[in-house]
Amino acid sequence: MFKGVGTAIITPFDSELNIDYVSLEKLINFQLKYVDALIVLGTTGEAPTITEKEREKLINFVIEKTNKKVPVIIGTGSNDTKKILKYNKISEKANADGLLIVTPYYNKTTQFGLKENYKYISERTSLPIILYNVPSRTGVNILPDTAIDIFNKNKNVIGIKEASGNISQINTLISKKPNNMLVYSGNDDQVIPIMSLGGDGVISVISNILPKIMKNLTTSILNNDYITAKDINKKYNELMNKLFIEVNPIPIKYAASKLNLCKNKLRLPLVSLSSENQKILDELLKEIKI
Repeated sequence: MFKGVGTAIITPFDSELNIDYVSLEKLINFQLKYVDALIVLGTTGEAPTITEKEREKLINFVIEKTNKKVPVIIGTGSNDTKKILKYNKISEKANADGLLIVTPYYNKTTQFGLKENYKYISERTSLPIILYNVPSRTGVNILPDTAIDIFNKNKNVIGIKEASGNISQINTLISKKPNNMLVYSGNDDQVIPIMSLGGDGVISVISNILPKIMKNLTTSILNNDYITAKDINKKYNELMNKLFIEVNPIPIKYAASKLNLCKNKLRLPLVSLSSENQKILDELLKEIKI
């Protein structure tokens, strides 16, 4: 699908909390100079509060403006499998390049249930699927053997976004997986360890504001230039972590607004970054000259 950096792009809203397509085009153009893929309507894109009608318009807009310059991957995850199928059809109709599908949350499932769920979905779409493992949000962890079994038995499952944060688990996955199974870091601060183990890149939050930096980081690792990668990571590691000082995408949306990429507007239940944490981010952005 891609190697390097894919941006989990924010969904900008205007003052009335409608999707701000002027800002979205600005964001897309900013990303296209550097990144290897765009991921639309993931966690960072506030997917749970986007209506089906908005989803269809948004996906078509991004694909049109991207104009096949990079792959566009659509987040279609839900804890309602039938809803996933509906979202997949919208993505297929828009000629998306792939799907990012998170594990079921709240009602959750077993490891066997994960296999059955992804099998059911895979059989009903023609698009490539990236599994998304983020147990801190879903309460479900895709174990390495489960992920590999899903990959082996479903030919359009191509890889996994690993945001468990568990480097030992990810090491086990990468050590045991087939060579053609893609593994993307789901955490910006774990790009070096995951890619050094054999991962293929990152689905990134910080690249909303630093696409060139994250491109340089991933390119350095792919070229085995770990000295450059280490220096980049050292400079931006604190910001990577502070962008999760409150629930994502609250901090990244604030940071993007400081760069005049969009307004600092979020839909409930998300709220704007606290004034205390705004000061922390402001100081950090100034310190690293963003």
